[in-house]
Amino acid sequence: QVQLVESGGGLVQPGGSLRLSCAASGSIFSFIPMAWYRQAPEKQRELVATISNGGATNYANSVKGRFTISRDNTKNTVYLQMNSLRPEDTAVYYCNYREAWGQGTLVTVSS
Repeated sequence: QVQLVESGGGLVQPGGSLRLSCAASGSIFSFIPMAWYRQAPEKQRELVATISNGGATNYANSVKGRFTISRDNTKNTVYLQMNSLRPEDTAVYYCNYREAWGQGTLVTVSS
């Protein structure tokens, strides 16, 4: 079973940048697609970005052009580079593979 641990969240001003990381356990990482989700206070969890095992990516319209998902299969890690952050990006961010979820990392965008 894949286990996931996110890191990299924090407080950032509007217009700033953060890079989230998600470290995965197990030997299958390079063969599986990965996803980032987020959940803002009092809102449902929403899909932010996905990356296939081959590196193909997809993004929610709300983050397209600002966020970049990537992966390093040598490190069993998936990243989410977030630029031009907005207050509405404030949420707990989770990485995901099927039923496996990390504990989440909080991103707060505020001046």
